[in-house]
Amino acid sequence: MTTPEDPFNPPPGSVPPPPPPPGYGAPPPGYGATPPGYGEPPPGYGQPTGSPYSVGPELAGWGARAQSALIDWFGPSLVASVAAQGSRGLGTLLYLAAIAWAIYNRVLEGQSGQSTGKKIAGTRLLREQDGQPVGVGLAIGRYFVHILDALPCYLGFLWPLWDAKKQTFADKILKTVVVKA
Repeated sequence: MTTPEDPFNPPPGSVPPPPPPPGYGAPPPGYGATPPGYGEPPPGYGQPTGSPYSVGPELAGWGARAQSALIDWFGPSLVASVAAQGSRGLGTLLYLAAIAWAIYNRVLEGQSGQSTGKKIAGTRLLREQDGQPVGVGLAIGRYFVHILDALPCYLGFLWPLWDAKKQTFADKILKTVVVKA
């Protein structure tokens, strides 16, 4: 009479069975390893600037920030306001053009970090965490969060004058910085 073979105790002289496959859920070798270059900040980001609070490119001063705001915001609105005093139709048309200009600049700012005003002023808007452009959605959102900068007598717009990271309230909330390009 033959007995069934015991898989755990093979008869002497036989070839042992192959090892069992790894158990379900065991990760393959190297699982979770980050690919080389992934998540690394752009070149030049991470250089000390002398401030104990910042690592990365040099932060933009208030004057450069004000210059870019003048080109992006106040200039077009001021022209529309003056034109509206003389002609309501022309003023309305220029207000619409100023809104289109603002949206266009937010798209540019989100994609490259630079609106038209920031290009002229030599500054760039970046995420504080990794030094990358903020994206179109956050750039447009930042436009509306700047309302908080205006609420306490426009104090938020002056905050970069004495803040260690040179941020407005909107920058602090959204974790963005404006740096020299």
